[in-house]
This record gives sequence, structure tokens and C-alpha cells, in this order.
Amino acid sequence: VSYDGDVIYDKYILPECPIVDYRTRWSGITWKHMTKAIPFRIAQVEIIQILKDKIVVGHALHNDFRALKYFPSRAWRRDTSQCPLLKKKIASTLKPSMSLKNLAHQLLHKDIQVGKRGHSSVEDAQASMELYRLVEFPWEELLMPSHPMGPSDGTPEVDTDHSCYMDDQYWPKDLDVDCK
Repeated sequence: VSYDGDVIYDKYILPECPIVDYRTRWSGITWKHMTKAIPFRIAQVEIIQILKDKIVVGHALHNDFRALKYFPSRAWRRDTSQCPLLKKKIASTLKPSMSLKNLAHQLLHKDIQVGKRGHSSVEDAQASMELYRLVEFPWEELLMPSHPMGPSDGTPEVDTDHSCYMDDQYWPKDLDVDCK
């Protein structure tokens, strides 16, 4: 989505590997969505063209960049799951990152990721952008070269969380239940 929350890109993408579990209950995706999905390589080119030389705002961006096989420098990333200013607003010092659902509920007074239709990529992106806008000016100030915390040095961020939200550990145990 754009800075104002307008949808820029929202397409179903056919992954390079076969889909063995749609996880429809959470993703909202079924085999029907994939019948008109565009191939990954085409989507990758389209998306990178959109993102190139732009600040990318999102939540747990390392997962999205890993899936896209695109790794822009830290200078171009604003990851709301790692933002110290958002963490401070909800007085969260216990966890290294916070869920988008929790942040949206506590700071935006919005309930997202609810219902049986799964996550909405647009809703998640809009919530991430709203969270960014909530702390945009102080966050950008933190990233300025003159700030004591220092700017981003432009080197790729080391992914300290080697897990991926698509790993089985993040999904409920009852996934073998039919999700029709």
C-alpha cells in the first residue's frame, strides 16, 4: 500500500514449489485462488520494480523479503515489529518483537486478523503503514546520522530470528482439520 493506505499491488502469486497445505483458515487462500495466480518470477520482477529505491514499511519484513528473495539495505526498511518507539508506546519490554494484531489493537484501536476468512494482506499492510505514521517523525529522527543511536549503516540486517512464521511451530496443531 502507499503512504496513504491505497492499494498498489495485490495479486495471488503462484509459488515456485508445489503447495501442500493452503492453511486456508489463516491465509484465506484456496486452490481456486491459485488458478489465476501469476508465476512467482513475474511477480518478483513487478514487486521489486515497485520497491526499488523506496522505503518499505511492513511488519516482520524479513519474512516478506525472504519469500520475495529480495534483500534491500536496512536504510530502506521500516519494520514495525522491531520499532522501539511502538514498543515504548505499549510499554512492551518483554518480547523482542510484537504481533501486528496486538499493536493494531492497542495503538490503533482496530481489530485485524479476525474471522474465519484468514488474514488480509491489504489490511495487514494498511495497519503497518498506520503504525509507521503514528511514530514516523521521531523514528526517522532516530535514523538520522546526527542522532546518538546512529543511522542505519546500509549493510544488510542480520536476521537474528532464524524462524519463519510459515514454520509449523507458529501454526495451531489442529491444521489437519478440513478448512472448507
